[in-house]
Amino acid sequence: MTQSHTPLHWKLVIDAADPHAQADFWAATLRYEVEDNSALIERLLGFGAVSPEITVESHGRKAWRDLVAVRHPEDPYDKESGTGLGRRLLFQRVPEPKTVKNRLHIDVHAEPGQREAEVARLADLGATVLREVKEPGGEWVIMTDPEGNEFCVH
Repeated sequence: MTQSHTPLHWKLVIDAADPHAQADFWAATLRYEVEDNSALIERLLGFGAVSPEITVESHGRKAWRDLVAVRHPEDPYDKESGTGLGRRLLFQRVPEPKTVKNRLHIDVHAEPGQREAEVARLADLGATVLREVKEPGGEWVIMTDPEGNEFCVH
């Protein structure tokens, strides 16, 4: 008997010193949306299920202090919680700084012929160019986000 398996829902979780700044950077980089969890947070605060100390004001609304996600604007999301149900990056606060090269990174693909313009746009958002790579298999630019996480622009 063969079982059919539904693909698993997943998100990429990224450790951060300032999750909200990282979410804003990556939302702008990918043209994603910062998730709005304020309805859920307000509901939980109203029930006394969570303490106000674990929330902050962000973009004019209540948000979790130590985590925030960004999602693709065309993907579905849960309207009651604001949680994305598709392509997402979740940024969580951690106490320790980044110390070594990422084992996993994001590749951003610019429109054909637009890599230089995209690199300039990302630099304006706070990214830094580490180096340009030219190999027989292709060309790309290695950059870091505002917290030093490497990513590539193809």
